[in-house]
Amino acid sequence: MTKLLVMGSTFILSTVGWYAGEPWGIFSAFICSIVGTGAGVYIGRKLADRWGF
Repeated sequence: MTKLLVMGSTFILSTVGWYAGEPWGIFSAFICSIVGTGAGVYIGRKLADRWGF
């Protein structure tokens, strides 16, 4: 269940990051997506620990 939570939160936050950085170009979208991916992994793991999975 932990992996599913991490995968879901990573997908959502990396997509949000991509669209947030897209107005400034493809490289900015890529960087924002990478930041969103890292945040998704962190948040997904914290949620899994908090919910006891």
